[in-house]
Amino acid sequence: MTAGLAAVLMGGCSVDVRDPSVSPAPASTPALSTPTITPGHDAAAVAAQDLPFSAGGVLAPGVPVGISDELKRAPGWKPVKENVAGLSQYLKSDGCLVAARASTGQAPLVRGDDRESTVALYQYLDATIQPTYLKTATLHWGGTAEEPGRNVEVLALEQTAPGGRSTAVLARVFGTAGSSVYISVSCPDAASLRAARDDVNRFLPVLPPSG
Repeated sequence: MTAGLAAVLMGGCSVDVRDPSVSPAPASTPALSTPTITPGHDAAAVAAQDLPFSAGGVLAPGVPVGISDELKRAPGWKPVKENVAGLSQYLKSDGCLVAARASTGQAPLVRGDDRESTVALYQYLDATIQPTYLKTATLHWGGTAEEPGRNVEVLALEQTAPGGRSTAVLARVFGTAGSSVYISVSCPDAASLRAARDDVNRFLPVLPPSG
């Protein structure tokens, strides 16, 4: 599992999936994109409910999900990279590093519901990762640091190496939306990782599509 997690952490810089049978899709989408109106779709209602893996079908087809960038304003954090092809990185004063990416063009990963698709994302990044390595976790679904939104289910891959850094990856594929979110957290030790994950949950909510 050590090699698998290291590969996934490194893979955080690129989670784009290419299908040779289709035209190339855009690599990613900015977290704050131009609203797209989908007839008959109630975006506000979707944002106001929890989004377990089984509920991914309530999203509007093809309208991407994003990630907030508020971690750059959290105490002790500073931005290292801001929305470069969808990727942002943040460094904390204690040495923790967070990378967050929202990607489009994920249709080749879709396998049944969003849980199966998310497992496919991890295995695309590293084929040695088994589904049993992954734990269900949640991030905030919309809202702000002061007024959190609902919850969205993700799959987490965690490891604390003896004498080494403690790491965690949280990811989800949104099959109907054709997009994914990916957050990696790497810290000097387990205690700082727990604090960093609390900050990620508070300041990096997943952004429901606005259309």
